[in-house]
Amino acid sequence: MIINTFSYLWSTTAIEAIAELVDNGYDTFEVPISSPHCWPDEMSGSERSAIHARLNEYGATIRSLNAGGYDINLASPGANMRRKSIEHIKSVIDLAAAWGAREVVISPGTRRPMISPSLENVHGWMHESLEALIPMARQAGTRLLFENTPYCFAPTIRDLSEIVNAVNDDSLKIVYDVANAAYIGEDPVAALLANHRSIGLVHISDTGTETWGHDPIGTGVIDWNGLGDAVKATCGVDNVVLEVIREENPGHEFKKALDELRNRGWELGE
Repeated sequence: MIINTFSYLWSTTAIEAIAELVDNGYDTFEVPISSPHCWPDEMSGSERSAIHARLNEYGATIRSLNAGGYDINLASPGANMRRKSIEHIKSVIDLAAAWGAREVVISPGTRRPMISPSLENVHGWMHESLEALIPMARQAGTRLLFENTPYCFAPTIRDLSEIVNAVNDDSLKIVYDVANAAYIGEDPVAALLANHRSIGLVHISDTGTETWGHDPIGTGVIDWNGLGDAVKATCGVDNVVLEVIREENPGHEFKKALDELRNRGWELGE
């Protein structure tokens, strides 16, 4: 299983978080792109190479980089803002290539909540951005993964699957976040089973429906027994990212989460 370093966002850099987690027996990671945790523009070529060397020393792999969705908007009405968003994601693609990360998680974009632009226009702007990004990802040997987030203009698995199917390129798939899905009332088990061919990774954590969270396993509304069966039948646990977010003692929280998953029938190995 892949471990997300989001819990360390404000406390330490990504490589220091990974060093700690390797000592706890983990070896595969997803890293959120956020300053000061990990920000391409703040890293020289020599720093990138040094971090890559440390990863090799630890026997660690960064599977994916999460470019984020708050500071950027591929569906912005402003062409220069779309260009800035593309530029940022390209910097993340370049970093992924330098570190051997296979996937870059991105947001399809956001839509102004009051007097919103039409969905037709929003989709048009997003597809225009993808026309620039997909060749960049393909050339770098990485894959872009759209994440279902409650604040984006395409928050459901159906929305994202329609985009992925329309683009019809293996360089664009979905990372399906089960907590985000459950929070907006979607059934993650049914969604994964029905749409797994479009899904590259699955983010797991728990949540309620009144408050959006990425909470410990078993504390919210997710059907973990059913989800475990669905994962086994589709993508497999090697493509699952544990994204429980807790700033205090995250290593302990990750162990608790994995123990809870095993108790609910998930086959995780050692």
